[in-house]
Amino acid sequence: MNLALRDVRHNLGRFLLTCLGLSLLLGVVLSMIGIYRGLVDEALILVRAPGADLWVVESGTRGPFAESSRIPGDERDSVARLAGVADAGSLTFQSVETPHRDRTLRLYVVGHEVGRPGAPARIVAGRPITRGHYEMVADRRTGLTLGERVRLGRHDYTVVGLTDGMVASGGDPVVFLTLLDSQRLQFDLDPPAARKERARGSRPAGTDIVNAVVARVLPGVAVQDVADTAARWKHLSALTQGQQEALLLQSVVEKARRQIGLFTTILLAVSAVIIALILYTLTMDKVKQIATLKLIGAPDRIIVGLIVQQALALGVTGWSVGTALIVLVKDHFPRRVVLTPEDALLLGVGVLVICVAASGLGVRLALKVDPATALGG
Repeated sequence: MNLALRDVRHNLGRFLLTCLGLSLLLGVVLSMIGIYRGLVDEALILVRAPGADLWVVESGTRGPFAESSRIPGDERDSVARLAGVADAGSLTFQSVETPHRDRTLRLYVVGHEVGRPGAPARIVAGRPITRGHYEMVADRRTGLTLGERVRLGRHDYTVVGLTDGMVASGGDPVVFLTLLDSQRLQFDLDPPAARKERARGSRPAGTDIVNAVVARVLPGVAVQDVADTAARWKHLSALTQGQQEALLLQSVVEKARRQIGLFTTILLAVSAVIIALILYTLTMDKVKQIATLKLIGAPDRIIVGLIVQQALALGVTGWSVGTALIVLVKDHFPRRVVLTPEDALLLGVGVLVICVAASGLGVRLALKVDPATALGG
């Protein structure tokens, strides 16, 4: 006869309600882990999209994602002529907001040269940009449809293609424009500002500026050697793809990682306290039953097993329901939630350890129960 199972059946309502609360708490813990994984995934999507081996940026900066970088547009030709470089392309990056369909649409605009590195690698609907101006490829998260027109700056752009899953590190959906359109959007002054500059006797700065030049190297060529060659130009810095990803994670994701990690630790600690208090309360309700078991000669291992088995039942049920709940609702989160089997299993092992440790309070109370209590009124 399994005493833990019989006790659960006797207090089934309380047990199920406790499991529900614990499952919600563990679901939040698992969602925090998934949110962190999603932050890392979103941060790396855009930097990996060009399929580049080398990033050339302004000297003294750490790239277009970690901080501002501006270099002349003709540097792309210089990078393309480096020994070992197979192809190169110029890119611009900027965040914009525009009113659209009675709402404010926040976008991350990527400007690229058609036919060169930096163009959207996978278009799930429509076609790539083929015209030099006023065409756009947008991610599905924008809510835009093929053929829809969106006003950016002083011009309207037509959506000709759609991507899926292209977002910036901040979670904003990405749209692609031609390099000339994005330069005009980012660097061209509005007419009043341009007139003011001319009235002051100064000439408005040109728009042939880019934020980075990406390059692909030939097979068998060491990327670091090409980066060292590009870095010899005093006005440029060169980063390999691995260095760019490491800097991006360090500058953009590191604080979020610490905060989510701290919050997850606190939630796990709260879970341990809740399990301990629940088991202590359940043990107090069974003081006379435990005393009766001792009175008839039941060994301590039977009593300890009763409490530990109930703790494990709470943990396994709470973890299972919490995991299933998050799997069902993760696609409805405003930011990407990435759940891996390894994370879920690791959390399950952690929950089992917490349950065994938390049962110590109830075990201690049970072992101190006097068998004479069973004879009391």
